[in-house]
Amino acid sequence: MPEQPAQTAALPVTDVPEAPEAPEAKKPAPKKPGRDRYLDLLRTTALVRVVVYHLFGWAWLTVLFPSMGVMFALAGSLMARSLSRPALGVIRGRIRRLLPPMWAFSVAVLTLLFAGGWNPGKDPDNGGTWGWISLFNYLVPIGAPSFPWHLGDKAGLLEDTWPAQAAGPLWYLRAYMWFVIASPLLLWAFRKVPWATLLAPLGLTAIVGTGIVTIPGETGNAVTDFAVYGSCWVLGFAHHEGLLAKVPRYLAVSCSALVMAFGLWWASGHLGPDGWDLNDIPLAQATWSFGFVVILLQYSPSWQELPGRLAKWDKVVTLSNNRAVTIYLWHNMLIMATVPIIDLAYDLPFMENERWSGALDTTYMIWMFVLVWPLIALAVVGVGWIEDLAAKRSPRLWPDGSKRKGARGARRG
Repeated sequence: MPEQPAQTAALPVTDVPEAPEAPEAKKPAPKKPGRDRYLDLLRTTALVRVVVYHLFGWAWLTVLFPSMGVMFALAGSLMARSLSRPALGVIRGRIRRLLPPMWAFSVAVLTLLFAGGWNPGKDPDNGGTWGWISLFNYLVPIGAPSFPWHLGDKAGLLEDTWPAQAAGPLWYLRAYMWFVIASPLLLWAFRKVPWATLLAPLGLTAIVGTGIVTIPGETGNAVTDFAVYGSCWVLGFAHHEGLLAKVPRYLAVSCSALVMAFGLWWASGHLGPDGWDLNDIPLAQATWSFGFVVILLQYSPSWQELPGRLAKWDKVVTLSNNRAVTIYLWHNMLIMATVPIIDLAYDLPFMENERWSGALDTTYMIWMFVLVWPLIALAVVGVGWIEDLAAKRSPRLWPDGSKRKGARGARRG
């Protein structure tokens, strides 16, 4: 490493024989402005879990790994770090990074909606002038964008519920933007009264997420989302500010286990149409995600590099973190796109044999899982570079870090 000679020369003469070369070579690493690879690994895991959940619909995945709570906590930690700079500039920068990738996605969705014959002014839920005004949310996610719940034919190229599935991920961008806007005030409150600020969203969830107070429409959904994931966002503050590190690990884990146990107990008495899907049970989602994230951050090793066998996933982790918004926005549409592609196989001559067609029927979901990843890769290449433009970086088609070893110091996470 270029810095190694300077480091060695700075040591006292008496220390040179006793100081091994390898530890000295590692010292410059923490000085790099790189990212915490443990947090990056968590974000990659969360993204993969989201894709798998939306593909297979397994409710137990929301218990196994509460991806949204993890993603909000990681975003909160990064936001707290950024707020060492003037707040207005930080908010403007975060929103700037968010909007251009969203615009590319919105253009694709709206093009398909209008091509399918949708008229926002005649929408049964948000018709008239308000239907057209609500399209603004495809530009700036201050609220929920309008879309038809059914469009097309069930026997068509895509099932008629595709608009809801395509626009579904936009709720996260709405919640993220409001968290970003509220972060200066939340961080100020956290530094004044940390525990009250940390636990207040759980109390709010107990009020608006259980039916004690009902807020109708999308306003109610927005408030509920803010409450459910608010404590996870503030946990990101606690991680960055060092509050979690001050809590004895046994105490943090024990209290988290109790909170998570309460979440499961509450869920058991309030199961929705999809059973143990915590997305349908706000208070269970909030408490389970909170406890889960506390444990993940309490054990945070703050890696500069992925250790051991995890190192082979370094490029995947780097790529997914550089294209997290693209992957999240497009994955649902790409899951649906696998269906007409796989259906082409039924036209092959040997598929007239019931044995082969039956085999495809049986393994259909597996083929969807296999095919969605190359489609996501195509989206990364096709539109992912917009994230670079939004961040005022030179556009890159495949930013997995493999060609940037010598220039990592120039990258700001």
